[in-house]
Amino acid sequence: MDKKSNTTGKYFLGKVISDKMTNTIVVSLEYKSRHPLYKKIIKHSKKLYSENNLQAIIGDVVKIKEVRPLSKLKRFTTIEIIKKNSNL
Repeated sequence: MDKKSNTTGKYFLGKVISDKMTNTIVVSLEYKSRHPLYKKIIKHSKKLYSENNLQAIIGDVVKIKEVRPLSKLKRFTTIEIIKKNSNL
């Protein structure tokens, strides 16, 4: 029997802003949008809780993937560390 790989779920790139919880990191996603009336570019950010199975630390840029709910807030898991923080 062939093992089916799960291809569902979205991928995001974000920066780790907290690693104080056990096996959990907080990833900040920043994006820009244009105001509908005033046409000014506005920065937005969103915090996502992710499973920290790769030992990412604050300042790392990570790739996370949407998975089934792992706890009350966690819905993502860390796929890879794109850029390590060099300010240690």
